[in-house]
Amino acid sequence: MQSRLPTEERQAGIVEMALVLARSASPSLITTGDIAAAVGVSQGALFKHFATKDAIWLAAMGWVREQLVSILEAAALAAPSPVDALGAVFKAHVAFVQSHPGVPRLIFHELQRPQDSPIKQEVRLLLQRYRKLLLGLLGAAREQGQVAANLDPEAAATLFVGIVQGLVMQSMLTGKPASMKAQADGVFAIYRRGITETP
Repeated sequence: MQSRLPTEERQAGIVEMALVLARSASPSLITTGDIAAAVGVSQGALFKHFATKDAIWLAAMGWVREQLVSILEAAALAAPSPVDALGAVFKAHVAFVQSHPGVPRLIFHELQRPQDSPIKQEVRLLLQRYRKLLLGLLGAAREQGQVAANLDPEAAATLFVGIVQGLVMQSMLTGKPASMKAQADGVFAIYRRGITETP
């Protein structure tokens, strides 16, 4: 990076590089020295922008929350119907993870910690916004008769998030993020049948 960048731009570059490094290493193993070297600054310069490594990861999770929610909401708005919007949100989430494979590694690493943390709070905020979006779409779909009349929106939202998490976990285990996209359409088709067909 250049030596004289605006503070916000410098911080954004540090956060971006931390997430890039998280593609192939656990956040616990990534040092501030690793991040500084990848960005092209000294550790001293890094600490002028973030006091600790946790502060970097917190900023990264805040960026993830803002970006992902914005992307998912935009995908939903562009769809012609609530059920189509669910499919668009599903695909947008898969595409986001494919583009930023370090994100799930950061989230899963943080969730393994027994104690609460500001990063976990960011994850909870993300999940709350996500569920609000899904519940709105599921409610609209039920009002328009696009899903089963007896559908439980809370359960359907939980299942939606769980399916995405399952695809992410499998891609991490296999080391093949591209496999998510290959399976996404088929998996969502099963989910769609499950919410639209009356038992």
